[in-house]
Amino acid sequence: MHTGASGYPGIVSERRTGTFLGVPYDWRRPTWLRTRQRWWNPDEPRLIVPKVLGWGYDVNLAEVARRLRLRR
Repeated sequence: MHTGASGYPGIVSERRTGTFLGVPYDWRRPTWLRTRQRWWNPDEPRLIVPKVLGWGYDVNLAEVARRLRLRR
C-alpha cells in the first residue's frame, strides 16, 4: 500500500515546491538554468536562496563575491 507525504494510504501530495515549517523545498528534477539561477545570480540580492533540489537553502555565490568586493 502506497502512503504519500500526508502519511495516509492512497493520498499522495502533488506539490513539488513549497515550504514546510517555513523551510523551502523543491523536488522537481534540477535543470542547468535553475541551478545557475540559484547558485550564481547577480540579479538576486539574497545571499541565502532556496535549494535547487531538496529541502533547505543554498548560497548565491554571485552575492558572496559582491559582498567580498570580488565583483561589482
